[in-house]
Amino acid sequence: MMETFVTILRILLLLSLIVCAIATALSKKVMTAVIVFTSYSIIMAVIWLLLRSPDLAITEAAVGAGVNGVLFFLTLRKLHKIDRENEANNKKEKGEDPREKP
Repeated sequence: MMETFVTILRILLLLSLIVCAIATALSKKVMTAVIVFTSYSIIMAVIWLLLRSPDLAITEAAVGAGVNGVLFFLTLRKLHKIDRENEANNKKEKGEDPREKP
């Protein structure tokens, strides 16, 4: 009974991993792709645990989900800040008030 449950869990995790990989590649929004990619790393960490490799599971969770997720979110934050600064500079060049919201 327990072996059947573990087998079903492994199949579901593998399918989830494939879905996350495809969703990350096909995602139109960058924020969605980052969130799905982080989910991919978490699922991969669980798979490493099921394969009885806790050292790889901890590394995947820490680096894959933790560090990469934080770096991606910080990069997105910086990119959006650059976009806002470019909009403000464009409004200044046109003689508009950059503090006005459209």
